[in-house]
Amino acid sequence: MSTLATHPGASRRAYRLLAWVDCPPRSVLKNLSAIEASKRLAAYTAVDKHILPEHKYIGIGSGSTVPYVVERIVAQGAAVNKDRVFIPTGFQSKELIVDANLQLGDVDQYPTLDVTIDGADEVDADLNCIKGGGACHLREKVLAEAAITWVIVADFRKNSSVLGTTYKKGVPVEVAPFAYAKLLANLRMIGSPDAALRMAVNKAGPIVTDNGNFVIDAPFGPEYMKDPLTLLTRIKMLTGVVEVGLFCHMAKAAYFGNEDGSVTVRHNDGRVEEVQSTPDAPAVQDPSESYLSNKLSTAEIGNGHAV
Repeated sequence: MSTLATHPGASRRAYRLLAWVDCPPRSVLKNLSAIEASKRLAAYTAVDKHILPEHKYIGIGSGSTVPYVVERIVAQGAAVNKDRVFIPTGFQSKELIVDANLQLGDVDQYPTLDVTIDGADEVDADLNCIKGGGACHLREKVLAEAAITWVIVADFRKNSSVLGTTYKKGVPVEVAPFAYAKLLANLRMIGSPDAALRMAVNKAGPIVTDNGNFVIDAPFGPEYMKDPLTLLTRIKMLTGVVEVGLFCHMAKAAYFGNEDGSVTVRHNDGRVEEVQSTPDAPAVQDPSESYLSNKLSTAEIGNGHAV
């Protein structure tokens, strides 16, 4: 975990948040791992392309790439952000929005969004994707459908031809708690013999989503995953299923950061682009507004561990 420094005006929540999402400040970005650097490249490129000055209602997704999305948005400056409203997909993105001093909204207030940028656990050749590794896929799908433009950002490990190739945990299925046993039997019957209730790591019992539901992870073979829309429909029709972590025919584009510093952009019309570099940062009105580079800096807090 990163060690962090005290800095005038930086809240303890900011330190906890930064440590939690494992997103180092810009002063150490040059020392990022290849994976983290690729996430940053994808996020920066997607924001530069899709979050434009005229966009006022913006969905912020979940996952390890999203802190870099927020950093790039904040770097666009207070003048452009002051009239924007940002809608989160879950607790993590809500905290990122609040801590960055961006205006927080909810989808019930703003049911139509200009753009939502989100991560993914895996993306196939047709931009179908698996989401729900963080158990946020119900709200993620609501914000994806609410957006005029839905864009995926991820690192090169998430780029595959068929879903289930790299993400082996299975299709995340959010279910009503009282129906989980019946749904486990249903999912095993329709082709996922290893379907299992997702258990928590640091608490006894199952994972509970932000919506108070359970999550079943249901691995399916390639014969099913080659046609994710049909599989999505079949699972969604099971009584007790709240939402399925298959997002089909929804993304306008997917941005994948590569190890060599390039970004692969795949569009929903089949075009593929290679972007060779990303500017370090757009100009900001006030240098103190840079979310991760200036608000927080590196050094030790207390005994050298993040708070």
